[in-house]
Amino acid sequence: MEFSEFKEKISSKFLKKISIDISDIQCQQFFDFMNLLIEKNKVMNLTAIVAPDEIIVRHFLDSCMMIKFFKENDLDEKRIVDVGTGAGFPGLPLAIMLQKTNFVLTDTLGKRIKFLQEVLDCIGINNVELIKARAEDFAHEKGYREQFDYIVSRGVARFSVLSEYSLPLLVVGGKMLAYKMNDCGEELKEGTKAINVLGGMFHVKHPYGIIDGEPERCIVEIDKVKTTPNKYPRKAGIPSKEPL
Repeated sequence: MEFSEFKEKISSKFLKKISIDISDIQCQQFFDFMNLLIEKNKVMNLTAIVAPDEIIVRHFLDSCMMIKFFKENDLDEKRIVDVGTGAGFPGLPLAIMLQKTNFVLTDTLGKRIKFLQEVLDCIGINNVELIKARAEDFAHEKGYREQFDYIVSRGVARFSVLSEYSLPLLVVGGKMLAYKMNDCGEELKEGTKAINVLGGMFHVKHPYGIIDGEPERCIVEIDKVKTTPNKYPRKAGIPSKEPL
């Protein structure tokens, strides 16, 4: 896909779905990210979505949908962490759009962190820190535990597990924003105990659609209302094997 076609498509999608304009510089950054993703995916498993049109919608647009539900100055100069970012979603597209906001992206695989560093070097943004770490260990590190205003996650784990990875990282008053399918009510109910034990409380579910005719997605907003007990998260592997 040529840049001119890419620019037209991504600009129209963002304007229609999120009501925001993308600058020429941001379009170029997304374009370069997409091309690196497609190229590196030939030699390492980053994503099953490789068609440019699909990347625009299912990765870039979907990742940035949280912007729709917040005023821009609510996110300026805040700290956002994406634990288990994989190929950079949703954290890196958000970082491109919110360059006054500070992001930390973590993943357990050094190969993916190396790929993301290549992307950052290519697109030239400086509001992202990359860390190779397991979520259970990262949440106990001084300087990161209960230091973030928002945590975002997409496709990482069910609420009963995700809450243990996420809520220890949030300041009291912070928000966990989990990208899910809109029919996640049973999963949310199953995770209510974990959310409450870890200091969280369900706030609201934001439904949205990205492709006409497909099931709605949503962002589930969990408020951090009290400090997480020090014993959480438990040792690596336990949260997924023995959910709260």
